Formats: sequence, structure tokens, C-alpha cells
Amino acid sequence: MHFGLSEEQQMIIDTTRAFVENELFPHEAEVERTGVLRRELLKEISQKAVAAGLYAANMPEDVGGAGLDTLTWLLYEKELGKTNYALHWNCVARPSNILLACTPEQREKYLFPCIRAEKHDCQAMTEPGSGSDLRSMKAFARADGGDFVLNGTKHFISHADVADFAIVWVATGEEDTPRGPKKLITAFLVDKGTPGFTVREGYRNVSHRGYNNMILEFDDCRLPASQILGEVHKGFEVAGKWLGATRLQVASTCLGRAERALGHAISYAAERKQFGQQIGKFQGVSFKLADMAMELKAAELLTREAAWKYDQGSVTEADMSMAKLKATEVLAMIADEAIQIHGGMGLMDELPLERIWRDARVERIWEGTSEIQRHIISRELLRPLGA
Repeated sequence: MHFGLSEEQQMIIDTTRAFVENELFPHEAEVERTGVLRRELLKEISQKAVAAGLYAANMPEDVGGAGLDTLTWLLYEKELGKTNYALHWNCVARPSNILLACTPEQREKYLFPCIRAEKHDCQAMTEPGSGSDLRSMKAFARADGGDFVLNGTKHFISHADVADFAIVWVATGEEDTPRGPKKLITAFLVDKGTPGFTVREGYRNVSHRGYNNMILEFDDCRLPASQILGEVHKGFEVAGKWLGATRLQVASTCLGRAERALGHAISYAAERKQFGQQIGKFQGVSFKLADMAMELKAAELLTREAAWKYDQGSVTEADMSMAKLKATEVLAMIADEAIQIHGGMGLMDELPLERIWRDARVERIWEGTSEIQRHIISRELLRPLGA
């Protein structure tokens, strides 16, 4: 594994960093204080991102994306992750790569408009009673002639307020297994405005202001079979093929925020004076900085190694879980310590630290809780021994 960056990678980092600092940072205060990302602002920044070649950079070149390898994509994600989530996710969108499973007709209607910033997608898996246990979902679609009729509720659906359509996972049948009956899952593409499909306001939360979670309700929502993404009963297979690196994406955006928080802490420790000297000269502060820097580097190395292995085809589930687990927990530690170094000023909204601290909490929950990641890691350790 080579630890240096290529010229192209450094250029992508520099371009993304400049875009974030010049086009996104200036709007953070507005979004944080109002909790709203204005539609006109979203469209304005999206067009700038398209012009800069940063929009849909996660997608392959042959469909109009940047065609970045996994490591380069995650370096780009790290820079975007430094800013408010609504600004970087909605304005510099990365359409779900599960849309690559679309049929040619579906690509024209869903994939390509997302890449051109004409449409947004969202993914709907989570339900009020299922959480991480997706097989226990209650939302169901029954076949009716050549159509399917969807019923059920999804919640915690990120940016569904902005999305033009949802990728919805529901049960479509059941099969017997040695462990008992198991639900068969199918993914559907559901347009906003489809009769029986309602998007309701979600829950108020402390993290990611302006980046909203919504509740999706399906009441006898009729869809033709042409709206199936992939095959009937094969929803998890589609998800497994295309969604594998999302944990690494979460890890990388966390690294960006952790790096920003550490930068503020270092600057403050070098400038702030107490008892006649800079506070960074006191071991109580300097040791914190050392630990923060060391943990950040450890998290970054885990993430880069997993990205490199992903491109080599040798990544394991444990590799990705370790990266996600370490990066999210390191972000929480660094955000907290950065505030401690700043004292009371760290909690004031003149600085981004209180936002980074608030936003850090959800990272240990979504895309698989820390407990789920530890389960995946331990399972991979024990399975070769038959345990």
C-alpha cells in the first residue's frame, strides 16, 4: 500500500477544499440558525458544483460521474464532510450508486437526472419497529395483477423532503429457513406524487440542522412492476452489491469534521494565554492535542486501508466496520476535547465546534450502530474457529 497521494488526488482534494471554503462555509451560519436550506440556495450551489465537476463525483465516468476510485472518492468525501451536512449532501449530491442497478429505461428516468442535478433520490429502509433488524420490517407489497400495492411506514428517512423519488425496501414474501421464516425484500422506485405515497415531517433532532429526516407513508400505493429496482425478492442482493462502501463514506466525512475541530483546537491553544503563557504549553492541553492527533491519524489510516483494499477486491466487512467505528468514535472524542480546550467559547455558535459536537452523535447510530460494527468485527474473528 502506497501512502503518498498522486497529483490527481491532491488536485481533487484542493479543488474540493476550495469549493467547501468558498461556497459552503459562508452559508453555514444561516442554515444552522434557521434550520432551513433554502431551495434557491440549494439550486445555486448545485449548479456551481456541477460546473466545478464535483457533483455526483461518486458515480462512474460512463454514466456522467467523475469515475473516482474508492480511495480518491473518500479523500473528496473528507473535504466535503468539514461543513454543514445539508450544504454538502444536498448541494453537492452524491446520488446513491444503487441506481446503477436501474434498467436502461429507469436510468433515463432516475439515474441520469440525478447525475445532472435535476433530481434527488433518498433511501427508505428504516421503520419505527425495525431499526437495524431490517428483516423485521412490516412494510409490505402484495402482487396484484401486473402491479404491486405498497402499505406501511418508513421513518428517519434522510433528505426525503428534498428528494424527487424514494428507493423503498419492503417485504414481498417469505421463505422458510433453518432459523425459521425469513422475509423476502424487494426494492421499488417510488415517485413523489404517486397516489398513496405521503411524505410527512419527521422528528426534531440535535444533529445536522437543515438536513431533515422524514416519515414516509404508503397507503395502497400502486406501482407497476417496472418500478422494481433489480428483481422481485432480491432487494438485499441489490443493496449488498451497490451499498457496501457507505460505511467508509460515513468514516470519511467524520474525519473531515474531526480535522476541522482539531485545527481550531491547535490554533486556540497557540494563541490563548493564561498565567503568562500560551495554554498549549500546559500539559493538560498539550497532551490532549497529542492524543487527538494520534487518534485522528489512526482512524484515517484504517479508512484509507479499507478504501485501498476495496479497490483491490480484498476488503472485508470487518475492515469497513473498523473504519466506521473508529472514525465515528474519534470524531466524538475530538469534538468534545476541542470544546474543553476552548472552554465556554467552544459552546458558542461563533465557532463550528458546538455544531460538530452535536452532529457527531448521530454518526455512531446511522449506517449501523457502534454495537453492530463491533458485532461484525467479532463475528469475523470468531467464525474461522467455528464460534
